[in-house]
Amino acid sequence: MIEQTEIETSVNNMSVTTQELYTAYCDIMQKAADLNNASAVLGWDQEVYMPPKSATMRARQLATLATEAHSLLTSEKLDTLLNQLAARNDLAEDQRTNVELSLKDLNKNKKLPAEFVDQLSRQTSECFNAWIDARKKNDFSVFAPSLAKMIELKKKQVEYYGYAGHPYNALLDDYEEGATVEILDRIFAGIRANLPPILHRIQQQQQVSDDCFHSYYPKQLQWDFSIDVLKHIGFDFEAGRQDYSEHPFTTSFSSADVRLTTRVDEFDFASMLWSCIHEGGHGLYEQGLPADQYGLPLGAAVSLGIHESQSRLWENCVGRGNEFWTFFYPRLQELFPEQLSMVTKADFVKAANRVTPSLIRTEADELTYHFHVMIRYEIEKGLIEGSLLPGEIPGKWNELYEHYLGVTPADDKTGALQDVHWSHGSFGYFPTYTLGSFYAAQFYAQAVAEVSGLEEQMAKGDFSLLLDWLREEVHMHGRKYNSERLCELITGKPLDPQYFISYITEKYQDIYSFC
Repeated sequence: MIEQTEIETSVNNMSVTTQELYTAYCDIMQKAADLNNASAVLGWDQEVYMPPKSATMRARQLATLATEAHSLLTSEKLDTLLNQLAARNDLAEDQRTNVELSLKDLNKNKKLPAEFVDQLSRQTSECFNAWIDARKKNDFSVFAPSLAKMIELKKKQVEYYGYAGHPYNALLDDYEEGATVEILDRIFAGIRANLPPILHRIQQQQQVSDDCFHSYYPKQLQWDFSIDVLKHIGFDFEAGRQDYSEHPFTTSFSSADVRLTTRVDEFDFASMLWSCIHEGGHGLYEQGLPADQYGLPLGAAVSLGIHESQSRLWENCVGRGNEFWTFFYPRLQELFPEQLSMVTKADFVKAANRVTPSLIRTEADELTYHFHVMIRYEIEKGLIEGSLLPGEIPGKWNELYEHYLGVTPADDKTGALQDVHWSHGSFGYFPTYTLGSFYAAQFYAQAVAEVSGLEEQMAKGDFSLLLDWLREEVHMHGRKYNSERLCELITGKPLDPQYFISYITEKYQDIYSFC
């Protein structure tokens, strides 16, 4: 290991080899990854198993790890190493990409003072526990004071980062590099123009029944089926696991340790089914990232939009499709004979694709889902620009749900308290769900066009052709390309929402028999 003094004395005489410098850089990055992943383990435990009295101490532990990782990633030593490496002309292509991306990250991280990182981590733990308490009491006012502190911290973060245009742009960039309010406003304007006419045509047809999802489905049998599905689509249980949590999520400590969570409603089979496949898509992406790039940019996901493309592709393009259920439906009927013996596969698939305005984002159909995202996007912009106060969220939430979907929450738990994201400080995250759906439709169309016999193999329960294609086209690159460039490399063109519009129009024409 070369020390800081050795690095400094070698600047002019180049006595330290490029490989020695690169090894020293990797060592720092991987130590920071170790700290961040240890923090992720504690965060996973906080949402899955942690006893309530642990909250205060856990906040301290998470803050310590976050601060230490931030210190490494903004250190003078790393700065010196990266600038020296950037000046070398003998780096391999992947090495240069890692160095360039790490230098970009370092310059961004340096904008956040260590004490701010500590404060934000502590507030995240406090805010999450306030959210849990508020959900138990079904009272947004329990959450509002802690959320208000979080929002003030996020506003500080915006100022530390700096921004062009809308202040929300600074937070968007954490999740989807290059995304701006201007871009997203155009996308959501397209949603307002294109999706309501499709919804209107559907509402003019006879509604399909989803009663088959609302019989009694025992928790353990649901769990058993979810494990079967995950194994078949390729999730490696030697390198991951699934548990229960209040809000389904995926976290990864490395490509060899990926954790999925889900929740079960014994009278709503769809609740666990779709969250399981959705989180499984996230998990497959994490397991497919290059293990030899651990802690480095090329070992990390491109963006949240691309991450969501993987979960939405498996959940919707695959999991709600005819081919998927050609294989899985007989297995499901065998597991639940009383509930499904009189339900045909065709009717089950229709039920799986039923469109109806609803209150819960994670349980929304593919069409109305994007109104849920748009509502959160509009609220977040208001909170960050200051035109909306935290205490006004429930009222604004209900107003927008009535306006866009014609439904109004009866309480806070089915309204403004349903998502965990704000308690984590994840402002700027929600738009990536819509971007992910659009990328998913475009990627899936390309996979079907390129891979001969893809859907026929899925109908036989073999999903390896699709997973191998995704590994090659998406997973293996890490952060080598940004989202837009990756999309161009895979499909020959940048993100085009028309793929999604065509995909859902064709699907619902078949389900609802309209022209």
